[in-house]
Amino acid sequence: MNPVSDWLCVARDGDVIVVADGDDTPLRRLTAAEWHRAVRDADPRTRWVWDDSRRWYPDLLAAGIEVARCRDLRLAHAILRTSDRVTDPSPLRAATEWNVADAETLVAAPDAAATLFDVDEEPGSRAGRGVPSDLASVRAEFARQQAAVAASADPDRLRLLLAAESAGALLAIELHTAGLPWSRSVHDGILTERLGARPAQGRLPSRVEVLAAEVRAALNDSAASLDSQPKLLRALHRVGVLATSTSKWELEKIDHPVIEPLLAYKKLTRLLSANGWAWLDEWAPDGRFRPVYVPAGVVTGRWASSGGGALQLPRELRPAVHADPGWMLIVADVAQLEPRVLAAMARDESLAAAARGTDLYEGIVAGGVVATRQEAKFAVLGAMYGATTGDSGRLVPALRRAYPRAMGLVDEAARIGDEGGIVTTWLGRSSPPPSPEWREVQSAASASDASEADRLRARRSARDRGRFTRNFVVQGTAAEWAAAWLADLRAQLAAFPRVDAGDAAPASGAVFGSRAHLAFFLHDEIIVHAPRAHADRAAAAVRSAAERATTLLFGTFPIDFPLDLRITSDAAKS
Repeated sequence: MNPVSDWLCVARDGDVIVVADGDDTPLRRLTAAEWHRAVRDADPRTRWVWDDSRRWYPDLLAAGIEVARCRDLRLAHAILRTSDRVTDPSPLRAATEWNVADAETLVAAPDAAATLFDVDEEPGSRAGRGVPSDLASVRAEFARQQAAVAASADPDRLRLLLAAESAGALLAIELHTAGLPWSRSVHDGILTERLGARPAQGRLPSRVEVLAAEVRAALNDSAASLDSQPKLLRALHRVGVLATSTSKWELEKIDHPVIEPLLAYKKLTRLLSANGWAWLDEWAPDGRFRPVYVPAGVVTGRWASSGGGALQLPRELRPAVHADPGWMLIVADVAQLEPRVLAAMARDESLAAAARGTDLYEGIVAGGVVATRQEAKFAVLGAMYGATTGDSGRLVPALRRAYPRAMGLVDEAARIGDEGGIVTTWLGRSSPPPSPEWREVQSAASASDASEADRLRARRSARDRGRFTRNFVVQGTAAEWAAAWLADLRAQLAAFPRVDAGDAAPASGAVFGSRAHLAFFLHDEIIVHAPRAHADRAAAAVRSAAERATTLLFGTFPIDFPLDLRITSDAAKS
């Protein structure tokens, strides 16, 4: 084995695994069994360099082998190729065979801030595709990345970002492998209570059928289609309900006998389709919920899911998240993560002081900026998402007066976006450039014969992009803080002693069935599954990892990231 300070590149040559360092040293050609032994026996500080963690790590975990550190070249390439911290990205952009990484990221449209958020895709649609895995390509790409980081404007931050991103690639596979402990009986009980007994194939649950009958009676149409929006709207119009959509927010404002049963029907059918019995059988068949996580699946660096809907897990199903006998759950989430990140990025000591040792929104109220906690929340969210109307827009000026550094940061990010520029997170992930369509709109508006409609469209498009970049820097940096939190916590838990699990946690697998491990992640929330005897120690690790992530990113700046942490047998809020 090479010295532990070396990076070890790995690739496949048919059935053989080739291992070499980043230089031109002799290669080691290993069978699958020899490869497993090499990884198992390697110093834990060894850093494996491979094309795509999804191609390598599942097989190792199935053999009971953990990997402490790696460089996921696919994810790192996507960051470095577009980061404005990289002074010369041309070698990375010229490596066209690696640029498929861009297509494999669930990129939100840069012209619409609303699309920054949770995006799902079909299970398995992207795993293990596109990037080359031969040793020459792996070595060449690793060399390009190392050179790009070394010559960048801020190599230390980029190294931290790439390390956290690669740790996330490993963790995403571990989360799927270990699964989230899930009580099928509790889930079934929730569905039965809400929907009625599980129906025969092709039938609706009894309570859904009753509601459907009530809606059709109110529509005076026994054959009305309730699941097709165009047909339902036509049926509503026939009875005088002139709605333009079937959204809850529009329908609940209308006074008509059809509205109450229709809204109840829509709520229950949403539960049935998203998390009903079919979902239970597919995604939690063995007492574990195993979603497919996609690190950096959103353009800001946030995770997405590619099956199972982990990022849209409804609160009413939380009681089904239930620890195994003899085990406990450590459930922790960060209070107001993004506003605290904004304070730290902007070095706004006034906003940081409002957050210190308290609920940030209550701190803003205590500072006399606004009158109520709800107003403080509206104002902060409006500042980060570019609200200009309603309560948020009305309250934002008060924030500008109280916290000029924080507001100046997001206002400047919005201005750059308005003008078609690029913004970058704290560690170095840059926003995508404007789309060709966006540039065409702006170009048309600047022409000498541009109409007022052209200019209005351009102003609207510029504002939309400004809202996107305004939030990009905050949401992206919050994702970086969370990635550092996860990476540190993952490393701490890996050092926990193992217990004799017996039959207590067999569904977690060979690696995670006998020690504390991460079991769930959702933006600013984690769940650790730990033997009862180690629960307090695991909770302390969750807290210390958050503290270290804060110091790692923001140094000595006095900002708190308080955790709402519980040690419990199930994830339901009391």
